[in-house]
Amino acid sequence: MIRKKIAILGSTGSIGVNALRVAAAFPARFDVVALSAWGNAELLKEQAERFKPSLLCIKDDEKAGALGRAFGKKYRPKVYAGTQGLIRLIRETQAELVLVAVVGSAGLVPVLESIKRGKNVALANKEAIVTAGEYLMKLARSKSVKILPVDSEHSAIFQCLNGESAASVRRLILTASGGPFRDLSKKELAKVSVEDALAHPTWDMGSKVTVDSATLMNKGFEVIEAHHLFNMPAEKIDVLVHPQSIVHSLVEFSDGSVMAQLGIADMRLPIQYALSWPERMNSNLPRLNLASCGALTFSKPDVSRFECLGFAYFALKCGGTMPAVLAASAETAVNAFLSKAAGFMDIPRIIKRVMASHKTIKNPKLTEILAAESWARSEAEKETANVR
Repeated sequence: MIRKKIAILGSTGSIGVNALRVAAAFPARFDVVALSAWGNAELLKEQAERFKPSLLCIKDDEKAGALGRAFGKKYRPKVYAGTQGLIRLIRETQAELVLVAVVGSAGLVPVLESIKRGKNVALANKEAIVTAGEYLMKLARSKSVKILPVDSEHSAIFQCLNGESAASVRRLILTASGGPFRDLSKKELAKVSVEDALAHPTWDMGSKVTVDSATLMNKGFEVIEAHHLFNMPAEKIDVLVHPQSIVHSLVEFSDGSVMAQLGIADMRLPIQYALSWPERMNSNLPRLNLASCGALTFSKPDVSRFECLGFAYFALKCGGTMPAVLAASAETAVNAFLSKAAGFMDIPRIIKRVMASHKTIKNPKLTEILAAESWARSEAEKETANVR
């Protein structure tokens, strides 16, 4: 039995908390050696006291100082602060696998740093691979680093493709719950509140991902992510709305066979698979009972009402810096909605305007990607100021 050393970045968020639940269920298999959080120092302290990692990182110097003084003599972890502190943590940690569950564009730096250090990455951050997918995957190949998907959809595809020839794949089919507003008209969508958007019918996620799910932007990001993870062109990646969230995704092969991965709607399943890969481990999680789950339905998404999915396909086909512009403008628009500075239907309006203003740079360097991301964030903030 091999004991694996893991680092969890974003440990106080939904994915991070569930990852620690998995680690706690298998104390003989996982050694949590590093944890990071953004602002929730109290929960990070609780997690550290339980798992005893040697390295911690939190948002700023003040919180880092307070956290460092909060531990007793028997347990004294190193506590770092901010982005530079997170880089130091990744460079110093003995972790073999880094789970990156940092939310939004802030996830790019730790993903790239982990790859540079030759550490396998369990990826729960979409924006990193959307923003710099070509660069990121090329770097991973050069370092022989494995990028293991944590999203339930990409985990499903990863499992379906296990042992299969890439040449035999006809298309990838990502499933989407459709979010809480899949049956609403455009007029009704205009009246959606923040509270409405955060009430996802199936999954328990952080606020940004939950809003992205409601607009189908999250599914658009997943299309781009699937393109990079599985080297599949946009025209071979489809999306189907599947409200029951039992079939997590499917792969159609050249002979007409379709393989699907099914399971309960619990993020601990794909997290556990990413942490334990290439093995599978027994668990005490509830089992899927097909006899009691009822009918499973599938339908095509309506991109006339949920434009963000179409924006993602457009950004993928443009390539270059356009996906970075998509990710940055979407993050800014969602933050504006969450702070009630913009309405729900302003999210796609802001994204569309920023993308329309961008001149794509093909085969960009990392500096050009980051510059495009910064530009898009600034432009989205200007557009936000104009929506009210």
